[in-house]
Amino acid sequence: MIEDMNGHTLRTVVAIVNSGPEVDGVDLLASIGDLSQAVEEWVVTDIPPITIGDLDEVRALRDRLRPVFTAPDDETREQLINELLRTATVQPRLVSHDDLGRHVHYFPLQARIAEHLQADCAMTLAIVLASGQGQRLSDCSAPDCGRVFVDVSRNANRRYCDSRRCGNRINAAAYRARRRSS
Repeated sequence: MIEDMNGHTLRTVVAIVNSGPEVDGVDLLASIGDLSQAVEEWVVTDIPPITIGDLDEVRALRDRLRPVFTAPDDETREQLINELLRTATVQPRLVSHDDLGRHVHYFPLQARIAEHLQADCAMTLAIVLASGQGQRLSDCSAPDCGRVFVDVSRNANRRYCDSRRCGNRINAAAYRARRRSS
């Protein structure tokens, strides 16, 4: 199942993309403090102190990750992921820390935050795509929602980032429209 494939990093990729202003009009990475807090939440380790340059680089990476989720097909995803991989510094090694169990880090030791995230996220997305699960990388179908998500449903048929929030809202609006027209 897709949850087993670098689940922590997949959740991090989604969090990075959903931190952008496309979601609610607010950039959740507006300051070094925001990025520092996110780094703690994402359990990103082995990085030097964060700078304003790091903030700009992570925002630029975020802009490169979003199209992987909004791509119309796996061929387009492949091109986007390959470009992320081509420009990443990848030096894989096995590690075990922070109760995450044994896993692979793809970034070089003491990599800056954007370099760290690009290597890990690009490799994880490549693994998802190579396993035939690219269609599970999606964006919310609600017209006023900019979130992305990884569809972990059994049938891979999820359309909304959150069925309670976006799904219920869209379904209720459709129901009201049907009632008005009849």
